Amino acid sequence: MRKKWIMWGLAACLFPAVSEACTGITLKSADGATVLARTIEWGGSDLDSRYVVVPRGYAQQAYVTGGKREGMKFEARYGYVGVAVELEDFVAEGLNEAGLSAGLFYFPQYGGYEAYDPAKKECSISDLQLVPWMLASFKTVEEAKEGLRKVHVVSSDPRASTAHWRIADASGRQVVLEIVDGQPHFYENELGVLTNSPGFEWQMTNLNNYVNLYPGGAEKKRLGGATLSAFGAGSGFLGLPGDVTPPSRFVRAAFYQASSPVQATAGRTVAQAFQILNNFDIPVGIEFADGKVPADIPSATQWTSATDLKNLVFYYRTMYNSAIRSIDLKTIDFAKAAYRSVPVDEVKEQPFVPLVIE
Repeated sequence: MRKKWIMWGLAACLFPAVSEACTGITLKSADGATVLARTIEWGGSDLDSRYVVVPRGYAQQAYVTGGKREGMKFEARYGYVGVAVELEDFVAEGLNEAGLSAGLFYFPQYGGYEAYDPAKKECSISDLQLVPWMLASFKTVEEAKEGLRKVHVVSSDPRASTAHWRIADASGRQVVLEIVDGQPHFYENELGVLTNSPGFEWQMTNLNNYVNLYPGGAEKKRLGGATLSAFGAGSGFLGLPGDVTPPSRFVRAAFYQASSPVQATAGRTVAQAFQILNNFDIPVGIEFADGKVPADIPSATQWTSATDLKNLVFYYRTMYNSAIRSIDLKTIDFAKAAYRSVPVDEVKEQPFVPLVIE
């Protein structure tokens, strides 16, 4: 475990240009479900992701700056499931049995935690453990906000990127947490989109630059003596940014989400969320010069997840297996279940299903 902590820090230090990209969207179904979906990117190494099942009463202790496990102690009031990266304690996205969802998104250059003070270690927690602590402790966004004001969030590794967080509950309410200059800032996220830097308020303001975009096709226009017409479908979105920078992904996610037809059921909405997020997969090779790709992985987008807040189902697929897998929290007795930590891919090779043609 100590070795993995060191390797996490080294990855952040050695590959500063590696993609730290995440794209989150929110869809609602006609039957009243709210579905949060997101990607997670890291092009420097395989994150060794695992899904975890955490029962009620499970005890944890927080890491603090320097990799020491001497921070606050907490037990799970609520059972939860999620996907962890590098260490099983570092849950990046998850859902608890009360319908609270929380996820970590990279936030380089703009976030700033307070310096670790050993005198406050009993109420200090690593940024990479904030998600599991929230899932273990709270039922609603409001409860999480109150609890977050009482803890000290510190850097897991000063060389690594800072993060910001998306928090949502069963009511569909969603907020973004950003810690800047050691102070927490909460933003109501009625749009339901989140990427990375710059900050959430800037990203929302930047959407105004695309007020001219609309779904559908542009009508023919006369330009002097010439007639201009679209080459094909979707010309109303001409000018939508297509690169993988966080501002461009935010704009693209917002318009794809907003123009997406409302599906009848939660299941169909989950499927639609995964289809939309196909547009945000980042090929690992585009981030590096020829011959400089640091890891033998098939994609910088290591996994994509979707969370059904109404029906308490967590879904995911990975860069090694595009089949969508699910964990139904209603089938788990979190009072009796044992803690589980299982690789998201037991076989790291895309399975292909042969068709039998007679």
